[in-house]
Amino acid sequence: MRRWLPLSFRLLLLGALVVFLFWPYSFEPLLKPLVQQNAPAVYNQGSLLALTVQHLVTVLAATAAATVVAIALAVLVTRPFGAEFLPLSRSLVNIGQTFPPVAVLALAVPVFGFGEKPTLIALFLYGLLPIFENTLTGLTNLPRPVMEAARGMGMTGFQRLLRIELPLALPVILAGIRLSAVISLATATIGSTVAAKTLGEVIIAGLQSNNLAFVVQGGLIVGALAVLIYDMLSALEARISATMQAAHG
Repeated sequence: MRRWLPLSFRLLLLGALVVFLFWPYSFEPLLKPLVQQNAPAVYNQGSLLALTVQHLVTVLAATAAATVVAIALAVLVTRPFGAEFLPLSRSLVNIGQTFPPVAVLALAVPVFGFGEKPTLIALFLYGLLPIFENTLTGLTNLPRPVMEAARGMGMTGFQRLLRIELPLALPVILAGIRLSAVISLATATIGSTVAAKTLGEVIIAGLQSNNLAFVVQGGLIVGALAVLIYDMLSALEARISATMQAAHG
């Protein structure tokens, strides 16, 4: 059963998002009923396109950093010399889940100041766990016959890791990255409370001015991005899984 959306729906959602970001005032008639008299229906305190791009850049940077660190830790603890570090690694990657992002922001602002850095730190910590656990699962559940064949061919541990283990575990790793990215995409909105440039600005502006249209705009853009990114990564994960099955089937 397919886990991703039909192509027609994807294109429709992507098209609507692009149109709204480049020509937001074309949606003004739909948003007008959500505002009080004389209140602006379309967010007018900045560029929606610029905020969306910055939001995505922040999420991408945090997810990329979390991916590198989480995979490196998972590889370390699945090697014989690093197995003893598994409890410590689990404790480290659980920090982001133990402390909510708001608490991390509150702790990071006095050290790093207002802006992007506290948000990146919060998203990085929050995104470690799913990637680490999925990578760990992928690397510890590899087909035994394949691993024995690789050893029989005289491959070194590093060669097995790069050529066999990571490629076979890639679909499971991608599932963790997908979850981490979607969580970060939604969580990044709180970065605007510490002056980071994210779509949270639109939502906060709507709450402060009692403008439901602003809140809806910010929420819908984040929601559409989350659906599209989740769908894209799900399709990529399924394609890689099918390729792996065909190669080893």
